[in-house]
Amino acid sequence: MPREWSAGTVEPSGGKPTPDEWHAVDVPGRPARFADEDRVAYRRTFPDPRGPDDAVALLELRGLYDGGEVWLNDELVAETDTVFEPVCVPFVPDDGNELVVECRAPDDRYGGIHDTDRVSDADSVPGIWWDVDVTAQPETFVTNVDVTPRVTDEGAAIDAAVGVYASEAVDDRITLTTRPAGERRGRGMMDRASVDAAAGERTVVEHTIELRDPSLWWPRGHGAQNRYEVRAKLGDAVETATTGLATISETEDGIAVNGEAVPVRGVTLQDGTVADVERAIEVNANLVRAHAHALPPAVYEACDEAGLLVWQDLPLVGPGIFDIGRGQDLAGRLADAYGGHPSLAAFAVHDEPTDAFAERVGSGLFDRLRLRWRAWRNGYDRGAADEVAEGFPGDRPVYPVVGEPGTAPDAAALYPGWDYGSVGDLDRVCDRYGLGEIVAEFGAASLTAESESADADEPIAGFDRAKHEDVVGGDDPEASQAYQAELVRGVAERLRTDAAPVVVANALRDTDAAGMGVFARDGDPKAAVDELAAAFEPVQAFLVGASAGECDLVVVNDTPRNVSGTVAWEAGEEDDALDVTVGAFGQATVETVSIPTDAESVDLELRTAERSVTNTYRL
Repeated sequence: MPREWSAGTVEPSGGKPTPDEWHAVDVPGRPARFADEDRVAYRRTFPDPRGPDDAVALLELRGLYDGGEVWLNDELVAETDTVFEPVCVPFVPDDGNELVVECRAPDDRYGGIHDTDRVSDADSVPGIWWDVDVTAQPETFVTNVDVTPRVTDEGAAIDAAVGVYASEAVDDRITLTTRPAGERRGRGMMDRASVDAAAGERTVVEHTIELRDPSLWWPRGHGAQNRYEVRAKLGDAVETATTGLATISETEDGIAVNGEAVPVRGVTLQDGTVADVERAIEVNANLVRAHAHALPPAVYEACDEAGLLVWQDLPLVGPGIFDIGRGQDLAGRLADAYGGHPSLAAFAVHDEPTDAFAERVGSGLFDRLRLRWRAWRNGYDRGAADEVAEGFPGDRPVYPVVGEPGTAPDAAALYPGWDYGSVGDLDRVCDRYGLGEIVAEFGAASLTAESESADADEPIAGFDRAKHEDVVGGDDPEASQAYQAELVRGVAERLRTDAAPVVVANALRDTDAAGMGVFARDGDPKAAVDELAAAFEPVQAFLVGASAGECDLVVVNDTPRNVSGTVAWEAGEEDDALDVTVGAFGQATVETVSIPTDAESVDLELRTAERSVTNTYRL
């Protein structure tokens, strides 16, 4: 639909929203002029889109944050209370038509990260965030195709739910064609399903498509991203959906895909976009975590194609009570909305439910006692989160609590060097509080070139000035990014050499002029990009506790294949080359090497038949 829209703020009225003043805006979008507003109405007029062979029209809207009402020609035609469920309205157009959509700010605890100070007000404007379209349609047509894939003992099945709208009574058959998607496209298999609907009725036709000898979908580095296209045809009307077949389960060692362990190297998305998928690949991640928000469907599609797993949070973050019934309902609907994507790997319920480290704790002896005291007092009643977790169907892993030390979390938020102490405190904190197996987030914030021109008195979303001043001092972006880079690398390497099965860095990209991202908000790389990419290499050589003296040289192999090669190291005047063989999903201590006291750096190079990777330590 053309972007000839206007918008204005409204008050609750119980009827069609009517702003006092309309302003030109772009839709989809988040008009910054309405930052801090609770209700914004969007208006568009359009002519009858039908041609001579068309009978009706279909209005589709996606991404109404965080819910709202849809008025068409003065009639309330739809309501929604989530950003992730689409609105789909068949209608008979007039010669001229008026569409008014009222979007609302969250009024409960389920607004997610966009309802916090981690995302700027300008990026949290109630609006039509993802898509809007009006299309002409025949008398009877397919409105949508929802698919749920299943791997079975006999092969696989795809449960298809086909939405149909009938202007006139219909008794017909839908043709369902299933074939490999993408470059593997070939001959498909055909099914038929009956549809019986009265005039003016919307119905859903359900049919199970059986697949023999299916090709499974695998994460990148573990196999091909095989997918299937399901095409539903009724008369001349056609709709398609793409899905993939994979089993994803939780094991004692983390996550398994199709029965095979997958060591996770992930990054959080704070306001995810399609472009972030390529950025995640750039840092060698194989998972993205939708940090307390629902990702646009286009991001899931890009992850399906690229082979990135997706950890999907419920939009619930920060301290405070919440409605359990509402949470269970949203959990089920969230799983239904994204369940057709083979990349969907895990769920989480309550992110960081406590804030014991709002003020940083230092590194001294008394600071360690303060950290212990805060963690001891950091109790959290997880009962509500566990109940909400029951709303997620299926076998995918669910982490009810993502939290700080002291909360007994299912997945840890670990911030040594930022919330407390230094990177060297990681082992002590993990050992004392039973953390380090499933790590949902770690990292530090840094400045960017953009932040140099920002008003020092104005808050920056997702950036804690006090902590930054304590650990970095000053306002030099280069020094700030250097600190972040060393911290991110240090934690990532230590977790990998400790064989943590799930390691997720926070975050991929800033939401404002500074922040936790290893990329700035415009996508420019910070210094931490290269460091995280090196730490996340699937097969990499690490120097544990890099410093002068004796250090273990460890090679980690996250791939499903045995790796053999040579590790060469050089430090000052000393060097050596060592043969190494590491089993699939394993690691090996190659040797304990002695680093000279006068060495300024240590260079490692791991050479295999497939490739060569380097890792440099500055001492």
